[in-house]
Amino acid sequence: MAKTIMLQGTSSNVGKSILTTALCRIFLQDCYRVVPFKAQNMALNSYVTKDGGEMGRAQVAQAEACGLAPIVEMNPVLLKPTGNSCSQVIVMGKPLGNMTAAQYHTGYATTALDTIKGCLDTLHRDFDVIVIEGAGSPAEVNLKANDIVNMRIAKLAPAPVLLVADIDRGGALASVVGTLELLEPEERDLVKGIIINKFRGDIKLLEPALTFLAAKIGKPVLGVIPHIEKLGIDDEDSVALEEKQNINSTADLDIAVIRLPKISNFTDFDALARESDVNLRYIGQGESIGKPDLIIIPGSKNTIEDLQYLKQQGIAEEILRLNKNGIPVIGICGGYQMLGQEIHDPEHTESSFDKVAGLGLLPCITTFASDKITHQVSSYCHRHSFLGMNLSAENLSGYEIHMGRTTFCEPVITAFTISERSGQAVQFADGAVRQDGMVMGCYIHGIFDNDSYRIALLDTLRTRKGLEPLADRTSNTQYKEHSYNRLADIVRSNLDMKTVYRIMSESGR
Repeated sequence: MAKTIMLQGTSSNVGKSILTTALCRIFLQDCYRVVPFKAQNMALNSYVTKDGGEMGRAQVAQAEACGLAPIVEMNPVLLKPTGNSCSQVIVMGKPLGNMTAAQYHTGYATTALDTIKGCLDTLHRDFDVIVIEGAGSPAEVNLKANDIVNMRIAKLAPAPVLLVADIDRGGALASVVGTLELLEPEERDLVKGIIINKFRGDIKLLEPALTFLAAKIGKPVLGVIPHIEKLGIDDEDSVALEEKQNINSTADLDIAVIRLPKISNFTDFDALARESDVNLRYIGQGESIGKPDLIIIPGSKNTIEDLQYLKQQGIAEEILRLNKNGIPVIGICGGYQMLGQEIHDPEHTESSFDKVAGLGLLPCITTFASDKITHQVSSYCHRHSFLGMNLSAENLSGYEIHMGRTTFCEPVITAFTISERSGQAVQFADGAVRQDGMVMGCYIHGIFDNDSYRIALLDTLRTRKGLEPLADRTSNTQYKEHSYNRLADIVRSNLDMKTVYRIMSESGR
């Protein structure tokens, strides 16, 4: 059986996902076969596995840190919020349908325990170490009866727990004491140590408080992890966008991403943001788009609702005006659907509307169906004509997650040709480029992660401004590997790994 360790938090967004990723890479560096696990994830940022299953993006980053291809057993239950206290429920990579919070927590959640146990059994069989991530806080007493992600999983695994608190937001000591106080005695016994995360300042000034805390709770503080700037690792959900506003006013290129209320898969643009010559801005409610070199409309969990938001806020009108004045626009997935003439929803899959008018920037109509398309894909583009770049690129990877089917009202220039879907050879046109080259849309998430395509796009934008192409750029894969190793080094240096290993050895099935 595998050794286990579980990270739970005093609240959401304390850094559980990142610390789980760090431990995954540390155990890999120490030559263990290590795998991540999160029983239930709530996020709009999802991914598609090789066999077409959908799972949370955070576990994908953790899998990469383990040197593994993602599989749905790492995240058997995924909740994708759709609004109005309702979520799409995805189990073992496949959608079951939409449920309200009450329907899910009181009627369904605990029925997934057999599935979760089966996944844990598989991981115990195939790996040496399982690093488990909780969700929110284990002290949310209103949710404990139907908990399938925190203490019930710690008992099921079984796994010793490290409790994480975020000191950057204040009240970290009180949150640790309060969380432990609200746990049942047997749950409290599962907590073997505390991690203080996101610390800024002089550690010597904090030491008296740490000594007090350890004496107060009778549990050791195993580490104080510093606040880490520019991690370069995929984030779990859109709350992380607040930390992505890294304005580089001296950058040659300015790219504006529209921050939709139901934005999904915002990690599509992380590779662009990492480029030294790019200032990538997320445009929120009430903010002007300005005069960027490129506007991107991202994916959405609720395309029609977010399209209505663009119209109501005057953002749609601003996009149309800027495009008319020579600023190019790209739409990805839901953003691509918004670029068309109309969106139809005859089965009311995601709205109460039968149809709504799109932005009218591409000659296409999208119709929603009740079944979801989820595939990993390989694609290529031949003489891609966006901005007249006439790019040819092979072996482009990415993935599809959409319920819409898009058809065209007139002939268009194909953006990409998908040559493989979920391991099966196909020849399928995806996306479109407007005849003047000023608008492009496609369904492929992750297209900018491909170095050849991303660099060609950026160099085209540079040429448009009279700038020379950049000669020295870092590959996306190399950047990510460096980021995982950097994170592991920092955490290893600030966490008592000897004690962590001892705690894992003393706990067993």
